[in-house]
Amino acid sequence: MEASYSGEGPLPPMHHHPSQTERFDVLDGAMLTVIGDADRRYEVGESFEVPPGTPHQMAAVDGPARMRWTVTPALRTAEFFERLHDAMVREDGPALGALIEEFRAEVRFD
Repeated sequence: MEASYSGEGPLPPMHHHPSQTERFDVLDGAMLTVIGDADRRYEVGESFEVPPGTPHQMAAVDGPARMRWTVTPALRTAEFFERLHDAMVREDGPALGALIEEFRAEVRFD
């Protein structure tokens, strides 16, 4: 997947993926990450991984950023983001709490 970040607003909530490894390649801009207890900035051309079960959060700094993002194994990650989008933009979308519970294999909030 490719993800775009606006560079506006606070870091998203701390979360982890119980059985998935995430790999990120910074394509444009710069990202601030908190992975476990370590804060770090990543620039264009740099990559990083988040091991399963590791609490993390990240956001663009100094303007917009774009990253390539791989989740292994994929499980239902794509479906989670599709349903999360529906929950956020549609009044008749699923309740956020129920959605988070349904996708506990993919993501948990710390």
